Amino acid sequence: MKDKLNITIRIAHLPPIPLQIERNQEEIFRLAEYNVNKLWSSWCDRYPNKAKEEVLAMVTFQFAKYYYTLQHRENEAMDVLTQFEGELDKILLDVQ
Repeated sequence: MKDKLNITIRIAHLPPIPLQIERNQEEIFRLAEYNVNKLWSSWCDRYPNKAKEEVLAMVTFQFAKYYYTLQHRENEAMDVLTQFEGELDKILLDVQ
């Protein structure tokens, strides 16, 4: 079985985008496509006077904001875990 899969995604009102992806990543790509289109459609209805490109830019910014918020939270969690590991090492080394 091939490890690569050829798929086509459709975002907003743009032409289809052919992609070659890892087979095990298809669900992620499909979820991303679905959620981007869902938000785009919702915001097109919500802001009918805005150009489609402007709505797509707003959607892009929203997902970028989600990404960087999650990245920031991950970094904070790693800092807490690193501090915890250091404190735990100190406790264990002091006991021995």
